[in-house]
Amino acid sequence: MSQGIIIFSLGSKDELGRQPVEAVAASVQSASPTTMVRCAYLEWTQPNLASALRELVELGTTSVRILPMFLGIGKHLREDLPVLIEDLIKKFPQIQVHVLPSVGENTDVISKLARIALGAEAIDD
Repeated sequence: MSQGIIIFSLGSKDELGRQPVEAVAASVQSASPTTMVRCAYLEWTQPNLASALRELVELGTTSVRILPMFLGIGKHLREDLPVLIEDLIKKFPQIQVHVLPSVGENTDVISKLARIALGAEAIDD
């Protein structure tokens, strides 16, 4: 089974808004060179989620993990993402799609942000 990962974010009209998402994707790729990693965006920026998944499918991916890079659990995660995922499953029934909890729900991310806010980011690094 060929594993793919999509780092999914809101998107921005500003090209610099892509940098954090692309940095995470590059870090994932560096940690796992055989994993196919793509970025996808909800709005303003391409590729969108369907395009990113299509590219991974064309490269032979049979399973994809989607990491939503959202800190808040707002409308986009509660309403928009489930609709997008449902559409993806219909378009690509041969692909196993697993949506991970958003980064804002990850206790490690929350703890790291607290350490950064306290100026203690180097304590556990």
